[in-house]
Parts: sequence; structure tokens; C-alpha cells
Amino acid sequence: MTDKRLITPEDLYRMHWVNDPVVSPASGAIAYVHKSVSEKFDGYRSHIRLLPAVGTQDIPFTSGEADAAPAWSPDGSELAFLRKKGDKPQIWIMPANGGEARPVTDMKHGVSAFKWSPDSTRLLIRSEAEAAESTESEDQGKDDKNKLPEEKIINRIKYKADGGGLWNGRRNHLYIVNPATEECKQITDGDYDVYAFAWSPDGGHIAYSNSLATEQFPDPDLRLTNDVFVMDLTDKSVTEITDGTLSIGSIVFTPDGQYVLMLASDLSCGFATLTKIHLVPLSGGESRVLFTDMDVQLGHAAVSDMRSGAGTPPLFSKDGQSVYLQLSQDGGVHIGRFALDGSSFDLVVSGEREVYQFALTPEDTIIFAAADLLQPGDLFSYSAAEDKERRLTHCNEELWNEITLSTPESFTFHTSDGWPIQGWIMKPAGFTEGSKVPAVLEIHGGPQAMYAHTFMHEFQLLAAAGYAVFYTNPRGGHGYGQVHVNTVRGDYGGCDYQDLMEAVDYVLDTYTYIDASRLGVTGGSYGGFMTNWIVGHTDRFQAAVTQRSISNWISFYGVSDIGYSFTQDQIWGNPWDDLEKLWKHSPLAYVKDMNTPLLILHGEQDLRCPIEQGEQLFIALKRLGRETQLIRFPGADHNLSRSGHPHLRVKRLSHIVRWFEEHIEK
Repeated sequence: MTDKRLITPEDLYRMHWVNDPVVSPASGAIAYVHKSVSEKFDGYRSHIRLLPAVGTQDIPFTSGEADAAPAWSPDGSELAFLRKKGDKPQIWIMPANGGEARPVTDMKHGVSAFKWSPDSTRLLIRSEAEAAESTESEDQGKDDKNKLPEEKIINRIKYKADGGGLWNGRRNHLYIVNPATEECKQITDGDYDVYAFAWSPDGGHIAYSNSLATEQFPDPDLRLTNDVFVMDLTDKSVTEITDGTLSIGSIVFTPDGQYVLMLASDLSCGFATLTKIHLVPLSGGESRVLFTDMDVQLGHAAVSDMRSGAGTPPLFSKDGQSVYLQLSQDGGVHIGRFALDGSSFDLVVSGEREVYQFALTPEDTIIFAAADLLQPGDLFSYSAAEDKERRLTHCNEELWNEITLSTPESFTFHTSDGWPIQGWIMKPAGFTEGSKVPAVLEIHGGPQAMYAHTFMHEFQLLAAAGYAVFYTNPRGGHGYGQVHVNTVRGDYGGCDYQDLMEAVDYVLDTYTYIDASRLGVTGGSYGGFMTNWIVGHTDRFQAAVTQRSISNWISFYGVSDIGYSFTQDQIWGNPWDDLEKLWKHSPLAYVKDMNTPLLILHGEQDLRCPIEQGEQLFIALKRLGRETQLIRFPGADHNLSRSGHPHLRVKRLSHIVRWFEEHIEK
């Protein structure tokens, strides 16, 4: 048997990902999405696979190139899913016993989400609707060469979104489709977008959330809150059941149909506010907040370069008395069971791992997708009745049998002012006891996120290249509670910088095999901001890589898709009243003190941290004669590292390793 080899950037092409598990209420069969890189490395391929309730088979169920979002009908007779028809996703349906899939929608702008009605006869779908004032050219669809260029008239502040580009003038609304006849009726309309939506248990009502103009916010684009409305499908009457004070995410009717359960925050700590469970009675009266003393973030808050958009909406127990939710704590993403009367909470699925999605069987067995420090994700089942866990898939077994990985070790230290900080350290591959090695500090984005007990391709590559890698959850991130995550607001470059520098000190004092004269630092988004900040305030690092970063809060305010709200919330200022404050917290203000060789990586279509942020820093450093390089990734948005074009993901990883190898002696 030959020795295992080291992991490479190109191994991304051979990785497989599993997500979106759903369980048939009739047979117990598990459908899930299997995703891989296409044979030509020019994109991704995804299809739906099936795990029958009995046996160990794992079989292909659909054969599309981009099948996603499977959902069993409540009677278990059919599986609906999204498949691209042309360039738009439409709903297709496959019989539960197999056969030919058939399309049941042909929406002009595709379908973004859908839910089965409780009686399995209808589909509630969300799709873009034409604006009343739409002036689309009658020549649309003809050869673009015959078209004249048209100006874009912008009238709203929220006119662009990372990953979506410029606003197209359309709004997201709800439709009801009869899959048997393919009849489609629009049921919401107006100058607003529908976000979350849900059926009532009897199928007679729907709930949905949106942000309408209010007296306090005549421009709804400036609202950070939203509301939930309930529509009676008999007469189409609509009732608003919230009071405009909450930022609401998931919504679902309770099994008895008496309440709408919402995952929401009251924004008392701005964007750093922890999410809570809210129950709103449909009959009127005061809403209730459950488990108010629980100091933990509900939902998925982990950072990974294996996926984006993880998480599962609330799911109810068989008896309807409890709700299952994810929660993020101490570097793990777990599943908890919360009693709807607020009386009890149980941590059901936990451990040092990232549970990124889950589903329930009719018997309350939990089917969950989880990653850990040494694998990027597989399906598992947990039966509370048997207290037994079973692994259901081994999607990367062939590749993993070839490569050797570095195992992260967790640690906790206390800062000089008493804050506990969690972290991990990875020895370089092939580490020899008694040797001294270089090391790289990794910094997560957000900052309201957290590193977790999960697999990171980037970290493993650096370890394979001969570097120790260490990473932490400093103040400003999730995993500890409300005070910890709120502390960084208004103090970027303060306590967070202190935590990171003291983490370096702790690692150097504790892990004596690390050479203090050979250190690197890198991070993305907020981690890119902090990388920029660090090299402007210390020369202790020999090389740095800043990714999709922020360098100038003054310009960020007006160019980011969230700049006008995020800057105010996180830095506590705006350019016309607080110019000095924004500049004080901008890494660009300290560019003359940046002496560390800095590689700048940025996606050209990043609208969250637009590329001008990287360009400003690059030009200033070049003008000052500092060692730097700017790499632009065409067509890439803010999610390049986790869901971008696979070829560019590999290039990005290769450049990170190259820069450190060129500037830190091994």
C-alpha cells in the first residue's frame, strides 16, 4: 500500500457535497442533493439521490444537471424539485416510485422557492412579477446585436445585491400552482418583495413576510425590520400580525394552527442581536418570546469554504409540542428541541461538528447533514428512542483514502482583560517533533459569524504546504453569547485586534514549535478588513493575504449593497456627520505604516465589499513603493471562496499558498 499524498487545490474538482435532505412521510425514504464539480471544471452538477428507508442503497433519483431543493408531497406520492428549464429554474415533479419527471411551472422569470400545500394538491411558489411600470422592450429575445444600449434609471437605495447584480425592476411575489393542471394564480402583488412564506395546517391560510413603508420609514429600503401578514385564501383578506419592531427570518404555523412561530431579533444590539423564538397568536393579543434567558445564537452561524447558505427552517415534533432548531455555540452547530410552552430545552444532536441541515422522519428520527474538522459533509441519522447515531453516506471516501490531513486541536485562552477566546491550531503535514515551523493566522468574516469544528480546504492546503495554521473566534463573533458578539460594534480595530494579537502571543508561548519570525496572516470580508488593519498596526507578520476586504469605510458606505446600513450599525457613523470616525477605523488611513508584503484578492462582481476597496489599497501601496499584488477574479461575487466558479476557487487557493511560500521561508 502506497503512502497517502498531501491535499492540493485541484482536489476541489473531486470533492462531493450533500445537502437538502428531506424524508418521505409515507415511505421514510430520504431524498438529498448530491453536488460535484462538472467534468470540464466549468461549473457544478447537482442531482437528487435516494436512500430507501430499508437497506443501504444510495441510488440516483433524478438525472438533471442542476436539480435542487427537493420536497416530498405531504402524502409522499411525489417529489417536487427545482430544475433549470432554459436558464430559469422551474418546478418539476417525479413520482415517488420513479419514472419520468415532468415540469409543472413555466414562470417567465423562474421559481426561487416553493412549498407543498398540506393536502398535496397545490404548490405555493415565489417568483418575480413584472412591475406595473415595466417598460421592457418588445424586441426582448431578439439578437442583442440589433439592440441599442439603454440607460439604467435608479430610483431606490437598494438597487443592487451581491450575487444578484443590479435590480431588474421586478418584485418577488407568491403564486399558487395546481400541479395536475399547471394552472397558476398570483395571490400577492404590490411594490414590495415577499421573503419567507408558509401554509397553515388546514391549507386555508398563508403567512408571508415583507417590508412595507411605515410612518417612521417612508422609504422601506431603509427599514431593518419587517412584518408578517396572514392571508385568508377564501376571500383573499390580509391581516398584519406583527408590529414592525422585529427583523424576522423564518416563519411557520404551529401544528395546531393557532400561532405563527418566527425566528426574529429585536435589533436591540443591531445586526449583532441574537435570534429568539417568537410566537404570535392569530387570534390577536400579545406575542411571546420563548427562552429569553438562553444566551446563544439560534440558527447556523458557522464559517466554511465548503458551502454557503446553510441552515434549516424550524421543524415540529410528531406530537406538535416541540420545535427543532439549529443553534451555534462554542464552535459547534447543534440541533436543539424546544418545548413550545417554554418549559424545557434539550440538546439533541451535538458534538464537535457543524450540523448544517436536517430533516425529521415521521417517528422524529433526525436525518442531518454534518461536517467536522476532517470531512466536508455527509448524512447521518439519530434516533432518540434508541439513542443511536448512524452514518448514511460516505461521499468523499475515495478521495479521502488518498490524502493525508492535519487534525486541528482546539484551545481556549483568556485575554488580558478576562475574555475567554476559543481557537484551533493545526500542525503542518509531516511535522517533525523538535522542529521550528512557520505559521499563518486565519481570521473569519462577519464579524457576526464563527469558526467551527468543520472542514476548511484552505487551512488544510496551508498545512500541506508546511505551515502551522491557527484561527480563533475573537470578540464580535458568535458562539459565546450576546455581550461577546456585540462588543466589537463601534470598536473595529480595538478589542478584536487586541484579541487576535493576544491569540498570537498565546500560540507562540504555548506551541513552542512555531517560529515567531515566520508568521503570515489572512482573512476574508471582515477578516480582510482585519488583515488590512493588522498590517497597518504591526510588522510582526512577514506576509499577508487580504481577501474581499474593506479598506475605506467612507467609500464603503456608498458602494456596498449594504454599506448605508452596515456602516451605521457597525462603525456608528456616516460620511457627512462622522467623517473623522469612519476614517479612524479605515485601514487605508494607516497605509503609510504598512510594510508587510500584501496580496490583495478580490472578485470583480463583489457588491458586498466592492473591488474598489481592494483597488484603493493596491494603488496606495504601489504609490508608496510597497510590495503588493492585486488579483482580480472576473465574474466572482462575495461568495467566491465557497460557491464560486470552481476553476477560480482553485486559482484563489493556489495564489494564497504561493504568496506565503514566496515571502515566508520554510
